[in-house]
Amino acid sequence: MGKTPNKKFTTKPNPTGNTVAADKHLNSVFKFNTNLGQHILKNPLVAQGIVDKAQIRPSDIVLEVGPGTGNLTVKILEKARKVIASEMDPRMAAELTKRVHGTPQEKKLEIILGDFIKMDLPYFDICISNTPYQISSPLVFKLLNQPKPPRVSILMFQREFAMRLVANPGDELYCRLSANVQMWANVTHIMKVGKNNFRPPPQVESSVVRIEIKNPKPNIEFNEWDGLLRIVFVRKNKTIAAGFKSSNVIDILEKNYKTFLATQEQQDDSKMIIDNQANLKDSIKTKITTVLTETGFSDKRAGKMDQTDFLKLLYAFHQVGIHFA
Repeated sequence: MGKTPNKKFTTKPNPTGNTVAADKHLNSVFKFNTNLGQHILKNPLVAQGIVDKAQIRPSDIVLEVGPGTGNLTVKILEKARKVIASEMDPRMAAELTKRVHGTPQEKKLEIILGDFIKMDLPYFDICISNTPYQISSPLVFKLLNQPKPPRVSILMFQREFAMRLVANPGDELYCRLSANVQMWANVTHIMKVGKNNFRPPPQVESSVVRIEIKNPKPNIEFNEWDGLLRIVFVRKNKTIAAGFKSSNVIDILEKNYKTFLATQEQQDDSKMIIDNQANLKDSIKTKITTVLTETGFSDKRAGKMDQTDFLKLLYAFHQVGIHFA
């Protein structure tokens, strides 16, 4: 995915210097774009609860994703040293700029206009977001993959997505997302937020979660881990063995195996192995069967396996040269 440069947003000062009654004013000026997930949090008690859960220090830089009219932003500004607000809609950015104009918080706010998922992010200590539903998963993984990840993230999502993040093996909502995020972070459910706390009300309920990325991170290659999970969770209630019978999976693993052989220390011998392997697919299938049999996971189902199970499986595949990225 291509990257776009970060753009600092500025607008002409509000000549009156007055704070805008943001929600009501915007509702009368233009229509909220619900396709962009523009459901503005209007309940000040919920906003304050989110800020309190972040445990912001006076020295913290807070990244807020999707600030909208600034109902959360103004509360964050009271606590943080600086707030970097990432906003997609220029109209919202303009209103937020007007809202803080002439206040002590004005110099503490920086608005970056553009697509959060595509932009390079500056340093920040905490992330807070009333997350547009269409970027929920990309946002989580962008935070997980930051070179210097935030100390904590307090994120609001659609209820079902939030519950997938915290689901345990055997739960109905436990899935690849659950296993993936929980490998890299500790995730807890903080609060439920009803539809009527937003303007306009969304069609689904929301929840707030707290994500604390593990430090140090697990000593695992992300793409390898995710590659294995992609295979075993294609049909999480089917057996692990069934997931490895796909011809597409075999083709990918064959290609990766050739790359593995080619990168071994004895390059000439590796090339000879590849050239003399009459039917490499059969060899790959045999290795898969051996690994699944010896680990005892052949008849297991991904929906009931935990982090330790997946780690054992990944390690066993690596021992026979099978890689997933």
